Amino acid sequence: MDRYNIYKVLHILGIALAFAAVGGVNVAVINGLTKATNSARKLGAAVHGIALFLLLVGGFGMLARLGMVQGHAFPGWLWGKIVVWALLGVATVIPYRKPHLAKPLFIVTPLLAAVAAWLAIYKPF
Repeated sequence: MDRYNIYKVLHILGIALAFAAVGGVNVAVINGLTKATNSARKLGAAVHGIALFLLLVGGFGMLARLGMVQGHAFPGWLWGKIVVWALLGVATVIPYRKPHLAKPLFIVTPLLAAVAAWLAIYKPF
């Protein structure tokens, strides 16, 4: 297996873990848990952090294998993916601070995956 595919697997694992963690937080808040009462909060936070790290390593690893990050400015689609990554990074904070948004976020958050996939596949800018 070449390194590009290893980075791709790490990236996909990061995606799965990130959305599991974000979904878990949303479901916990929907069910009335708070930051103080959620006994799995630390586990979710750890999984979320590891997921974001894997997304970053996998994504930039793939870019490096393709020769896209060696002294050149990032293309626009990559900046879009970085914005999606940042939004995913704060996605576990919002439900605890604004519990009324947990249900809509549970539905809307997966759209981030669709936007990121669209950017990566079509590279529109």
